[in-house]
Amino acid sequence: MTIELIDITLAERQPHPRLAARLTGRVRAVLMETIDERQYQHELMVPVWVDQQAGMDDSDVEMAMLVKAAGIVGRLKANLARPAGSALPAVASQQETELPPKTGAD
Repeated sequence: MTIELIDITLAERQPHPRLAARLTGRVRAVLMETIDERQYQHELMVPVWVDQQAGMDDSDVEMAMLVKAAGIVGRLKANLARPAGSALPAVASQQETELPPKTGAD
């Protein structure tokens, strides 16, 4: 099984109702999933937000929203690629290896 991001576009954006510098929106992401030589297309609407910085124009805001959505889709793909029996996310298992070894006094 493979999943590819084939299209990503900003569907909508608007100012946040209470936070002055924040913009919220939805990004349309189209994924192509291949299972046993068959292809399935999935359309996702990903909610995103960005804090508008001084000097950012409309294209900067759009790019920031697209990048944020692409990161979310990337994490989704990574989670789907994990083996079915793996209950812990990659970050948690990495943190486990950083714990000090148990001693006889524990």
